[in-house]
Amino acid sequence: MTIAPTSQSERIITLDILRGIAILGILLMNIPSFSLSGVVSHNPSVLNEFGTINYSIWYAVEWIFDGTQRAIFSLLFGAGIVLFISRQEKKSNGLEPADYFFRRQLWLIVFSLVDVYILLWNGDILMDYAIYGMMMFAFRNQSPKTLIIAACVSILFMTARENRDFFSHKKMIEKGEVIAAMDTTITKLTSKQKNDLEEMMSFRKRMEPASRLQRMKEDHEKVRGDYASVYEYRTNMYVENIIEYTYFSLWDVLTFMLLGMAFFKLGIITGDAPMKTYWWMCIGGLGIGLTLSYFIIQFRIESQFNWFNHIKIVPFSFYELSRVPRSIGIIGLIMLLYKSNWFNGIFSLFRPVGQIAFTNYLMQSLICGILFNGFGFALFGRLQRYEVYAVVLCIWLFQIIFCTIWMRFFLYGPLEWAWRSLTYWKKQAFVRV
Repeated sequence: MTIAPTSQSERIITLDILRGIAILGILLMNIPSFSLSGVVSHNPSVLNEFGTINYSIWYAVEWIFDGTQRAIFSLLFGAGIVLFISRQEKKSNGLEPADYFFRRQLWLIVFSLVDVYILLWNGDILMDYAIYGMMMFAFRNQSPKTLIIAACVSILFMTARENRDFFSHKKMIEKGEVIAAMDTTITKLTSKQKNDLEEMMSFRKRMEPASRLQRMKEDHEKVRGDYASVYEYRTNMYVENIIEYTYFSLWDVLTFMLLGMAFFKLGIITGDAPMKTYWWMCIGGLGIGLTLSYFIIQFRIESQFNWFNHIKIVPFSFYELSRVPRSIGIIGLIMLLYKSNWFNGIFSLFRPVGQIAFTNYLMQSLICGILFNGFGFALFGRLQRYEVYAVVLCIWLFQIIFCTIWMRFFLYGPLEWAWRSLTYWKKQAFVRV
């Protein structure tokens, strides 16, 4: 039997809807990095946004949505792995399904390189999905229980890694402050003590308002420059981040891919689970997640958005323990609204967006690159926070309209079609008959 891509009749409506919501939500979280300096994007104190609509928007996004849209998209990618492999295994035996799957993942690496080194998006997630997704092949036949246990183990490792970095900084500050309090007229510092003191002082100075403003100005100059300048800035930032956070992102992505595989097998994200399951997800997930998220924000406010002070006063870092239940709670809420049948018209707008989510993801990189980078309109750092989110609304509207019209004439999005053709090494049907 010949292996072929998923046909339109085989598509699962709820997955397309969830994917559409997630891909639009990802822009909500990515737009600060596209449009604002890193020292400003998640810190309203740098430009003194307190008491303004900018602060209210920052608070709402950070409290409710921070990290959840990427989590949901990772979860759906995990579900897509099970779906892809299981369908291919039904159509063919032997190594052919595995061959197509790994070819699919390897081509995703190529698309990731395009996103980073041509579209110049330093926050690309496709490389993580391509590489870690291949690891998920070994889990494709595991039971939901095993997958959930594996996800819980990943959460533990993720939290451990988060706190390893956190306590490393805390120890560095404590040692530096002890040395700073020493009377050097009596006690001569060793070379190690001098290095420890210098490390602490440098870290504290980096967190001072004047230093952050200076770094913001430097970011503006680089991103508002020509293509070569933006290339240097954003690709270097991508490389630095991927090296620093590879171990952390491993557990991050694996957690949600494993949960996605489990939720797919349990029928949770296909809409087949009992209503009480979605109620538990919504109330429990949002209840726990939003509570923890509230305390995270309060600690940041108490430390006056100074990471040096924040590390000193916070006993334990629990960002991921907040993000996981919030993400599950949002999925539960979406499924409750979907199964109520009261919002069918609204959900129908998200389905075509989800059907060509891959195209939409790279389209966001292209649009935002043109809007904010120096080789385009150079709006980087020129818009207030509320204006940046107005841009998000405009892009959402454009993508919803574009996708709705596109899917009336074509079977796939342009990049979905290219990805499928490359995966099967055969030109696929494109235009609807």
